[in-house]
Amino acid sequence: MLHSVKALEGATIRAIDGQIGHVKDIYFDDEVWRASYLVINTGFWLTGRLVFISPISLRKPDWPGKTFPGAITKEQVRDSPSIHTDKSVSRQNEEQYHDYFGYPFYWGGTPMWGDGLFPYAMEPYYADDEANRAGQLRQMKAYSNIEQIRRNSDDPHLRSCKTVNGYKLMASDGEIGNVTDILLDETTWAIRYFVIETSHWWSGQKVLIAPEWIIKVHWSDKTVAVNLSQDSVRNSPSYDPKQKWSRKSDIGLYEHDNREGYWPK
Repeated sequence: MLHSVKALEGATIRAIDGQIGHVKDIYFDDEVWRASYLVINTGFWLTGRLVFISPISLRKPDWPGKTFPGAITKEQVRDSPSIHTDKSVSRQNEEQYHDYFGYPFYWGGTPMWGDGLFPYAMEPYYADDEANRAGQLRQMKAYSNIEQIRRNSDDPHLRSCKTVNGYKLMASDGEIGNVTDILLDETTWAIRYFVIETSHWWSGQKVLIAPEWIIKVHWSDKTVAVNLSQDSVRNSPSYDPKQKWSRKSDIGLYEHDNREGYWPK
């Protein structure tokens, strides 16, 4: 099932021993298109401090009730490394965060979450499993050149969902809409679609654009470029947020754009 990122704003995040705070934003990776962190406003508990919570830390969410139980304590959250949302989140910041919680590194592997498809499958490592951790660190060195480039630019492809709202959608032959929301896969936390509002071009229709159709997100001029024509976007199956988006809807959209689906055959 897919869920609106915008609708998740204000959702409650709970630790094992009490409430942590409420969702303020979600940071996603624009290389693998995965929601990597929830940005949580802790309110009066930590004097309004913003903290990052990885989906790895969560257990089965109550999506309709907008409540996300976690497998961590309030003390762990309180003492976790600070990550500033007013500037780029570096890979070094992420390494410190994952080291603190004992989570494996998810980057560098082929699947969406390192060696797996689901965040909850990434179990913490323990002191008696240092050999596995050392092996993982050796594997990471194989990606050292890429990671060094990312660190030098302080840009590991982590982006704010809120920031992207309002970005212009640029088709191959011109502007055709604006990003108004992002849809998440509730199981894998994958970014499945950007919701595009086209009301400036024809009467209030919303359409969906899959991340794999995006050529580039231009953060400097706030545009999302896709390798689709205006006519292709204009004639896409319409999206109604009040209606459930089904696999049949997926198939219709992907067939319209003559693309192979992301789902197993």
